[in-house]
Amino acid sequence: MFPRDTSLDIPLSDDFNVPTNQQVGATSRSDKESNCVYLCGNSLGLLSKSSAALVQEELQVWGTRAVLGHFDHPDNRPWTKCTDEVNALLAEVVGANEIEVACMGTLTNNLHLMMDSFYKPTATRYKILCEAKAFPSDQYAFASQALAHGLDPATTIIEVSPRPGEFTLREEDILATIDKEGDSIALVLFSGIQYYTGQWFPIESITRKAQEKGCICGWDLAHAAGNVPLSLHDWNVDFAVWCTYKYINSGPGGIAGLFVHEKWHEIEQPKFAGWWGHELSTRFKMPPKFSPIKGAQGFQQSNPSVLAVVSLLGSLRVFKKAGMIGPLRERSLKLTGALDQMLRQSKYFVAPEVFDKQSTKPGFTIITPSEPSQRGAQLSLLFTGSDIMVKVFDYLVKNGVIGDEREPDVIRLAPAPLYNTLKDCEHAVAILEEALASVSL
Repeated sequence: MFPRDTSLDIPLSDDFNVPTNQQVGATSRSDKESNCVYLCGNSLGLLSKSSAALVQEELQVWGTRAVLGHFDHPDNRPWTKCTDEVNALLAEVVGANEIEVACMGTLTNNLHLMMDSFYKPTATRYKILCEAKAFPSDQYAFASQALAHGLDPATTIIEVSPRPGEFTLREEDILATIDKEGDSIALVLFSGIQYYTGQWFPIESITRKAQEKGCICGWDLAHAAGNVPLSLHDWNVDFAVWCTYKYINSGPGGIAGLFVHEKWHEIEQPKFAGWWGHELSTRFKMPPKFSPIKGAQGFQQSNPSVLAVVSLLGSLRVFKKAGMIGPLRERSLKLTGALDQMLRQSKYFVAPEVFDKQSTKPGFTIITPSEPSQRGAQLSLLFTGSDIMVKVFDYLVKNGVIGDEREPDVIRLAPAPLYNTLKDCEHAVAILEEALASVSL
């Protein structure tokens, strides 16, 4: 057993709406009105009350001010400047200067914009280095960018895979690949945290090695932003993109963000200009020539959805009230560490080095690194057999434990430090035990 930290029984913030068992369809629960155990912030964060209130405010402004809301706003939040506070808070989240950050677009759209600016293949330096099994949308983007330059993705994209029998990548293998292939690599582009395994890649060392070999280094921070400490400016990252609907709780399909290091601001100007990237002082004079805002915000194209922006703003204000990433990371380490220990004490847990995927005996292992510095909030559980995961996942949902399934055999559980508690983790493990016991009957 391990000592119980009772401070983790209380949510860090009570600002979030947690669905009840009845609302998530937990048909096996008798306590229908009790909150479910929501461990899926790695896929979609919960709705904050602050976000809900701000969205309602903007609907009221729309209904009472209409177009005048762009300049005359009762809460001093004119729509022409609706991203100002968000940009400042996002910069804190990712460790950047405000001029290096833009709240805009969607993740893959932003990725294409950044690749179009920074991926400049030549006859000898044209390859893209990424992790094997990167998030599919990223893989589609890499392949389509290669094709747009007349290149064959099969010979352009280098994927680094784990060693045989291992689930995650070793830092030394990534760095060795950059050393070996670096002269032919134009772009190194990894996920900050791998969506499937939950591995937190060493962003600083990979960036440094890539740049030593003359490569541009960018990052997809979809699962890292709002989850782990980031220092994009100090780490000299060239560019980064992220969504905000996971750990940052902006809502389904929420507006995204991008980072462009200030060292590039005089060199890489927006190639696909849009009016919202034009400097505000003359934007509404509709001049014929594009004059971009200095820095990342010059990459904006169209005016953002105000409702999406304030939904994000509401959650970021909760982050700020909680002390931003430092306190959140401290609590996250305790919560995920406790969940990890409880799972490893289960009679159904199998150590990764002896795990047999083909076994018909119900069991699971954890494919996320055991070292806390190599992971965020998420733990990925790999199950034995061909259909055990599906049965376990169904049992969890019916009993009010909401995680995330990745077919055919992985369930991801992520205790979000803003709203999850130690009791959530304990309950989830107890229901998981029940689920596996029911499968083995």
